[in-house]
Amino acid sequence: MLDDAEKVRKGTPYGLTPPIFVGEIGEKTVAFLPRHDVHHDIPPHRVNYRANIFALHTMGVKRIIATNAVGAINPEFKSGDLVVPHDLIDFTKLRPNTFYDDAPVTHIDVCEPYCPEMRLILIKAAEKKGRKVFGRAVFVCTEGPRLETPAEIQMFGRLGCDIVGMTGMPEAVLARELEMCYATVCFVTNLAAGLEKHLTASEFMKMAKKTAPVLQQVLRETVMHLPEKRQCPCVHALRESRFRG
Repeated sequence: MLDDAEKVRKGTPYGLTPPIFVGEIGEKTVAFLPRHDVHHDIPPHRVNYRANIFALHTMGVKRIIATNAVGAINPEFKSGDLVVPHDLIDFTKLRPNTFYDDAPVTHIDVCEPYCPEMRLILIKAAEKKGRKVFGRAVFVCTEGPRLETPAEIQMFGRLGCDIVGMTGMPEAVLARELEMCYATVCFVTNLAAGLEKHLTASEFMKMAKKTAPVLQQVLRETVMHLPEKRQCPCVHALRESRFRG
């Protein structure tokens, strides 16, 4: 996707990141960070989310467009569909999920977990490419690396969840804590447990490879249409979020 990309590694107080590829899309400088590493060697529960987000922040990144492979809980969603979620539920258990473990105590607002400005641009980009895209959905993030049980999927469905994945959190919240914009475009690889009789990682990868060219087009289109100045709440996320003694 990137023109003449340069590969860099970044050390952070939270550890080392995977290689980050820095290049151009149009006239914009873009950094691509493969959260699972280049060869998909890092499982979702071992991704160093804090190091990744902090590294991008120190590089001057203001906006993060994530991608997620997800299972469909909502029966209207089918394999190959694109989804731009508007809300999320966090069912992860063991992941460090904040940069603010010490004073000042910081309570970040997540009334809109995903940047509303970028969500609209992602949706328009997908529609422009002629893809079926759902512009509203609740994403539930689970710990992994195992897949969910049918009973868990039934529970998530009753809670109002539409899609399920393992890498949506704590990325969204960590980005907000650093006043970075964050949105994701998800691609449905399968129906969730209980909606399909059998699930395999190889089937997920086949659908991911099939969807990749379209996803790249949507990402490029989105980057090209991002305005220079951010007009969203993410810019001032830390305003009035801290207790002062």
